[in-house]
Amino acid sequence: MAIPEYKLDNPIWYSISETHSNFGIDFGTTKFYHPDYCPFGGFTTFDVIEDAIGEYGKLANSFYIFGQKPIVPKNFKLKNELLCLQMIIHDPIDIPIDEQIVKLGEEHLDDLLQLVQIAYPEYFKRKTYSLGNYYGIYRDNQLVAITGERLQMDQFIEVSAVITHPEHTGKGYAKQLVAHTVYEIFAQNKTPFLHVAESNIGAVKLYEKLGFQTRIKMSIWNIVQNQ
Repeated sequence: MAIPEYKLDNPIWYSISETHSNFGIDFGTTKFYHPDYCPFGGFTTFDVIEDAIGEYGKLANSFYIFGQKPIVPKNFKLKNELLCLQMIIHDPIDIPIDEQIVKLGEEHLDDLLQLVQIAYPEYFKRKTYSLGNYYGIYRDNQLVAITGERLQMDQFIEVSAVITHPEHTGKGYAKQLVAHTVYEIFAQNKTPFLHVAESNIGAVKLYEKLGFQTRIKMSIWNIVQNQ
């Protein structure tokens, strides 16, 4: 039976409609994650999007819409557009994993947040790690690399937060963590996918080498309140 890849065209909408319904705020044809988890939204029609953005803006000063360019209320503005490649993989990654990979729990949260602050402080909130499993590599009691799961649907899980501390790059940590995370997602009978900035050539090449294929290009729109 073919997996319904059309859901990946609107990943926020389907994640909140399915596996992550408990983490979402439903405005009808527009849905957002609660900003404590991640400030992301998606929509199916323009019917109520202006009202939804206005209401969500009471909870978050800066947030993101995936997909088509949204209509925003007069007291908001589109700050920028991030063009991403959405990539998917259909088979486990066959590479050796010789590092000790730790499944991160509550006791690792401060270490996780400290590392995330280096790369993605605007996307990763304190409760983001509750959305899926996160894995890491420690060196001398320091968390130096992580990868985890974020968006989740009935058939798909997003590989996310692929971060290595700048002092520990080039050691193969990222590819081993991605391979491990992909394996764990397949073990849940789901298909891994990810989003990467089109301009991040190094990351794109790494994912391609590991077996990911570009499925579509997707815009992520940063919406902020006018000052």
